Amino acid sequence: MKQERLPFLADNLFYTKRFARYVGRRCRSATIKTIAQELRLDWKTVKELDKQYMREQLRRAGAPRPKVIGIDEVSLRKGHTYRVVVSDLERRRPIWFGGTDRSEASMNFFYEWLGPKKSQQIRLAVMDMWPAFEKSARQHIPQAAILYDKFHIMRHLGDALDKIRKQEYARVSGQERRFIKGQKYHLLSNRENLTLSGRQALQTLLRANKRLNTAYVLKEAFGQLWNYHTEAWARKFLDNWKAALRWQRLRPYQTFVRLLERHWNGIAAFCRAENKVSLGFVEGLNNKIRVIQRRAYGLRDEEYLRLKILTAMLHEI
Repeated sequence: MKQERLPFLADNLFYTKRFARYVGRRCRSATIKTIAQELRLDWKTVKELDKQYMREQLRRAGAPRPKVIGIDEVSLRKGHTYRVVVSDLERRRPIWFGGTDRSEASMNFFYEWLGPKKSQQIRLAVMDMWPAFEKSARQHIPQAAILYDKFHIMRHLGDALDKIRKQEYARVSGQERRFIKGQKYHLLSNRENLTLSGRQALQTLLRANKRLNTAYVLKEAFGQLWNYHTEAWARKFLDNWKAALRWQRLRPYQTFVRLLERHWNGIAAFCRAENKVSLGFVEGLNNKIRVIQRRAYGLRDEEYLRLKILTAMLHEI
């Protein structure tokens, strides 16, 4: 008996490639369970057809040759279970998902996968201030500049502001506490993202507590650091920002400043014209990954999650 392979059939011989692509496109915006119920298929069948669709997406996208990479970790579940995600920031797509944690050894797996020839073409690596990522980069791509991600730095500043909020809540008593309680979101959010009632609550809080008002104004002003085009002007801005902290008794901000000083070279690197890349992509990808994880809640198939992340920014086929 001779078995003939028909080109229009999917890997699952009961379905055509056209049908597999339809299932894959539907799975980009809906859960496996929903599509299985809609098409009256077993959910395992839907998942395998979706995998075939995503592998074809990656094949058509071609082998990555990144010049500017963004490095971040993603938490799979509670208990500090992490994987590393590396993105091509020029083509705006994730290109690698792997490792067993966020250690230097896990980061090394990426450079081994990419190969020494392609690694030598990387000119800039954007990352948070996690030492393992930088150490691995210094070893495998010594020619590349290191740039610390703005959003992670602002997150450290937000954490410092929240510590000040907690300190003020513990310091004051009686009626003054009611202005501080429950205001974490309003303090840490961008003002333009607040509703009218949120802005009114924030204004009431800032009028009621002078120290929090000072800390909030400093937090809002700090974002200007990334607007400068020379390191000298960025340094002058930071020195002025530090001077504004004197006599303010904002210890969490002093700790934040020491963090900045230790990592200044990687922060100031953004001032150079060749390093002016979009820093919002990695944060946007993180938001998309969280949506994917919520949609795939309960699935233990890490290969499926890997494919979902790597194709999250690719076009439909």
